[in-house]
Amino acid sequence: MTKKAIVWIREDFRTDHNEALALASQNHEFISALYIYNPKNFDKKREAQKWWLSKSLEIFSIDLKKLNIALEIQLGDELDILSNLSKKDDVTVYWTKVYEPDVIAKGKKIRDLFIKNEIQYKYFKGNILVEFQELTKDDGTPYKVFTPFWKKTEQFYISKAPSKNFKIETKKKQINLFKKSISIKDILPKKNWYKKFENYWKPSEQEANKYLQKLIDSKIEGYGDARDIPGVEGTSKLSPFLKFGQIHVETIWKKCQAIKNKKIGYRKYINELGWREFSHSLINYFPQMLTGNLRKDFDSFPWVKNEKFLKAWKAGMTGYPIVDAGMRELYETGWMHNRVRMIVASFLVKHLRINWMEGEKHFQNCLLDYNKASNIAQWQWVAGCGADAAPYFRIFNPILQGEKFDKEGLYTKKWVPELCRMPNKFLFKPWELEKKNQEVIKTIIGKDYPAPIVDHSAARNSALEAFKKIKKN
Repeated sequence: MTKKAIVWIREDFRTDHNEALALASQNHEFISALYIYNPKNFDKKREAQKWWLSKSLEIFSIDLKKLNIALEIQLGDELDILSNLSKKDDVTVYWTKVYEPDVIAKGKKIRDLFIKNEIQYKYFKGNILVEFQELTKDDGTPYKVFTPFWKKTEQFYISKAPSKNFKIETKKKQINLFKKSISIKDILPKKNWYKKFENYWKPSEQEANKYLQKLIDSKIEGYGDARDIPGVEGTSKLSPFLKFGQIHVETIWKKCQAIKNKKIGYRKYINELGWREFSHSLINYFPQMLTGNLRKDFDSFPWVKNEKFLKAWKAGMTGYPIVDAGMRELYETGWMHNRVRMIVASFLVKHLRINWMEGEKHFQNCLLDYNKASNIAQWQWVAGCGADAAPYFRIFNPILQGEKFDKEGLYTKKWVPELCRMPNKFLFKPWELEKKNQEVIKTIIGKDYPAPIVDHSAARNSALEAFKKIKKN
């Protein structure tokens, strides 16, 4: 056994339920936690997440310092940096898996390198209940439908042995194994639009556990209904913490299991965890989803290229209030309510007929909780070209969706303040308010707030006609 260990941190910024960190601390005299910042994974792709990452590193380094473990940050490619290790370093490298095909492929190269250089290493199950390799249908093929997948996943997970002891031992002395660490500030986006995120989020393990406790104490009972109402705090908001591993999904599962007989919303919330598991399985068994449609008949779909419409959608200036509210919430907070995500996604791909990949790319850049598997699977679900997808002819009506799920206009008026004086009767179709009445409330459609960039009925019919074309091919 080597004296020293490196714990390679990737998406596991936590001290609780961290098998790699715990076992390294139990079996080695000296520990260094290593984060490798690879700009290729973030620059011009995940700009919002640079902020969450920088804060996570800042707070996690403080947590580790209490355990006498240094957090060292290196800049560059993971393979290049880890290739500098040799047998004479007398070190064992620990890490936790990340379930993305390109990450898995690079992990194999790193393992091959370690074997060649005689470096000891150990890696562990990632932030997931059941690894995708362990879940197939009876005939050995992967699932494409959620319900049977999740039924088998739950059964498989429950049948497994309980988790091991994850206690981290405090080390006697803090050491540094790398000559120079980059500054956390070097990670932040050059454009400081992220500053406002600080008003809404604190990226820490402690905060994640607060959110979980709040879910259990006051949200989960009514979760089935409240999760669809964007004007109330009805969702868990745990998704960014899950993405960066400030909390493990098993921790959430166990907390929910403890109250499943008491809280009627338990099943609905657990299913949300299931969709996350399902998405990871999909992108690994069907990696073509990462660059195109799972359903190949959609390859001939007549998408429309319209930069003006795309820009209006991104800016929250489509003239459809519930859509615009969602897009503005995203830019302001780095997050968007899940019901509204479906509405804005449907609007882009079905009203504007812009390729879902444009929307996925924008979400990737702006979401703090961006998860490659979940984001791609959800976009393809809405577009109708993915697994277990909503049929293409299911087109969200942004007027009715607003009237149904934001009856009082609390959400919409918060994010679209131009409409704060608009009567609720016309809030989701403000263009129908008579011009004289628009003048009375000093909200002129086409001036103070944009007129709709497309007509709902015409756009719907156009989308259905386009769908008929691919059905004929």
